[in-house]
Amino acid sequence: MTQDSPPTRRESGDERRLAIAAAARDIIVEKGLEGLRTRDIAERVGINIATLHYHVPSKAELVALVAESIRHDFRVQAQRNSRQGKTALELLRLEFADFRETTLDMPELVIVLTVLTEKARIEPAIRDIMQPMYDHWRDEFAEIFARGIAEGMFRANLDPTSAALITTGALSDHWRKGFSTRFPLDLLIAEVERAFIADPKLLEDHS
Repeated sequence: MTQDSPPTRRESGDERRLAIAAAARDIIVEKGLEGLRTRDIAERVGINIATLHYHVPSKAELVALVAESIRHDFRVQAQRNSRQGKTALELLRLEFADFRETTLDMPELVIVLTVLTEKARIEPAIRDIMQPMYDHWRDEFAEIFARGIAEGMFRANLDPTSAALITTGALSDHWRKGFSTRFPLDLLIAEVERAFIADPKLLEDHS
């Protein structure tokens, strides 16, 4: 296919959409969301504007595609470490390990996620895209805390949703650009564990 030929059904598959999402993410890292231009994306992917609009007709759908690519990356990451048969504390630590890996090995993802999260505060269309992702992340922690209460690992009077909000809020603040260099992640994680654990001896047993 040449740059001027119309899009075909073969070119509407997942690979093309992944390439579009990757190009968009690169541009967001380099120029921010305001610098996201369809012409630049099309040029990087090697397609024309008509083909790009075939896959993502609007900027909102482009942002949604970027968000879906981020969710895909997180799913792949989570699948590398089985959650089967783990205690709640072990599950919590797996979440922390995934977070640490993201900040160290995928800094560009952190930048894109931060940009979209900040923009979601003032643009309802982007908020509608990003809110379900954040809700899912928070709910995962809430489920872990609820399970830990049932297992006797976390405080009996702990509210799972509040604990999840505290945890995701702390982690979100940590990965804001520049903050992670000023405050060690391990100290933050240790404080979160101590705040919610039922008995400090459990931390020693699972260290």
